[in-house]
Amino acid sequence: MSGKKTFIGRLKTFIRIWKNSVKWFMLNTVISHFPSHTVRIFYLRLSGAKIGKHVAMYGGNEYRNPKGLTVGTGSALGHRAILDARRGLTIGKSVCFGTEVMIWSLHHDYNDTNFKVVGDSVVIGDYVWLGSRCIILPGVKIGDGAVIAAGAIVTKDVPAYTVAAGVPAKVVSKREEKDYDYAPGYSRMHMV
Repeated sequence: MSGKKTFIGRLKTFIRIWKNSVKWFMLNTVISHFPSHTVRIFYLRLSGAKIGKHVAMYGGNEYRNPKGLTVGTGSALGHRAILDARRGLTIGKSVCFGTEVMIWSLHHDYNDTNFKVVGDSVVIGDYVWLGSRCIILPGVKIGDGAVIAAGAIVTKDVPAYTVAAGVPAKVVSKREEKDYDYAPGYSRMHMV
């Protein structure tokens, strides 16, 4: 009897994994490239993502675990971003992404003999600007109003209203503390 239970348990696990794989495949190869913000956002919400109003999600993005993704009102996520929400990814309101931003919540422990997966959630504050091709690593928190320069690799937390640049990213400047609104007319004119 225990052999039958083991087989049934493995079969259920296989089916669950297969269903999730098909959903991710559809999202990342078909829906992500569909020429409509509205369709992409609808499918992401259907997949469990929490997405605020007036959000722009440009084409070609790759989503890992949409259930762990939260995007605040008025944010604009640029083309071909990788959004890894397997351990959780929270993006605040009025956040602006450049093209090909990568945000990772998991990676491998290179000292582990089995190369095990480790990581933690990533939190991006409100009014943050992420430059093109910057990389945010697991467990990082980026404070409100911060700017991450193009090509920077962020390995540790970035304080609010600072500018971080380099590899690894370091604070290089301060920014005025105010509520930035990157696209005040965009959400009213172009979003459905």
